Amino acid sequence: QVQLVESGGGLVQAGGSLRLSCAASGRTFSGYIVAWYRQVPGKERAILASINWSTGGTVYADSVKGRFTISRDTAKNTVYLQMNGLKPEDTAVYYCAAASPMAFLRSTPDYWGQGTQVTVSS
Repeated sequence: QVQLVESGGGLVQAGGSLRLSCAASGRTFSGYIVAWYRQVPGKERAILASINWSTGGTVYADSVKGRFTISRDTAKNTVYLQMNGLKPEDTAVYYCAAASPMAFLRSTPDYWGQGTQVTVSS
């Protein structure tokens, strides 16, 4: 069993930055794809970025490309989401998730974190 714990959310002014962390306990991320999602009330959860733990390969949604950076620290078994140039429309609950490659292709991650609120004021 893997437990994911997000941290780093909060209130920031437009144009500011935040770094979210997703730490895993129970086992390492080895063999998993780790992704960040966000959800606003009334809308579906949307994927923002993913990283292949083994290769370090990354993929970004167009909405965050150039502003957000996903990275990993293998020693700390942690994935980060650096968010720069934040906009009010980035306000959401942010979740990390870990998925085997097959589960990722099915858009059904194996594990989810509890979420962390990010609020961007104008």
